[in-house]
Amino acid sequence: MAAGALLLRALACLWLAAAVRAEVQADFSPECRLFMYMGTPPRGLEDHGLKKICQRYNGKPRYVTLYDVVDHIPVYSAYTFKRSDGSKKVDVPWMYEPQLSTETGSGEMQPFPPDSLHKSFKDAQAVLEDYSNTVDFERGHLNPDEHQSHPDDKASTYTLTNVVPQIREFNIGLWKQHEHTIRRRLNNYCRGTAYVVTGVTTSGRMIRRYNIDRLAVPTFLWSAYCCVDYDHNAPFEERSKFPAFASRALNAKRGSEVYEISVQELENFLKQNTFVDKKFQIFYEDCVPNNAIMTP
Repeated sequence: MAAGALLLRALACLWLAAAVRAEVQADFSPECRLFMYMGTPPRGLEDHGLKKICQRYNGKPRYVTLYDVVDHIPVYSAYTFKRSDGSKKVDVPWMYEPQLSTETGSGEMQPFPPDSLHKSFKDAQAVLEDYSNTVDFERGHLNPDEHQSHPDDKASTYTLTNVVPQIREFNIGLWKQHEHTIRRRLNNYCRGTAYVVTGVTTSGRMIRRYNIDRLAVPTFLWSAYCCVDYDHNAPFEERSKFPAFASRALNAKRGSEVYEISVQELENFLKQNTFVDKKFQIFYEDCVPNNAIMTP
């Protein structure tokens, strides 16, 4: 059974690779690399079923996403944090990613078309129907709108290529509170640009529709930030969490807890709990600024 499942996944990856538009490139363009520390994406996550998306909205790139076109969820979204009061943008329709579509060459996310047109791209990404009638789950952002300030940046987070199925109680409880904590910390103590990468691990649990696997359900959510220009006079409890820090939490209704840990500890955890290689690294040189590298 295991060998058969792997073969089916490989065949699906090959078919989707042929169907996806050429605008989903093999590597991020220079303007899209600006959302990652030193212009470098996390390494060690290569897979034929993963597509690199530069998320564009209203004429500009907003952040980047590594998307799994088989499991129909993002593996991670990487973005630059913008100082914010935490307000949410509530008047934005959910959007899809034409760069994964076989019917359009548009490079910008678009509002969902009428239901009858969903068939043109549902094989490569999630659609609204996938999240309907899922009592236990909500659409949980990886790049949350409260970590952005400009209305267009906030609006760009409302694409299904930036959300995963999160347990409702976890989404509106522990993880939302953690997003608040990171927003306040970076607002108060990061003086320069803060680079954030938020992602998931999976273990085979799926949301099914019409007896077909549609969405992988994350087992863990994880996040890490990098800010090399920070307030060195901040209280030690906060200063000790710079220039980089990380977190992880179980996507569960009860018994979950957000663990704040070092980036290296998170990397070690992910090496043991997801499909990454031994060279897996979230930030270039672990977010160590050049002037902090001491010689003997």
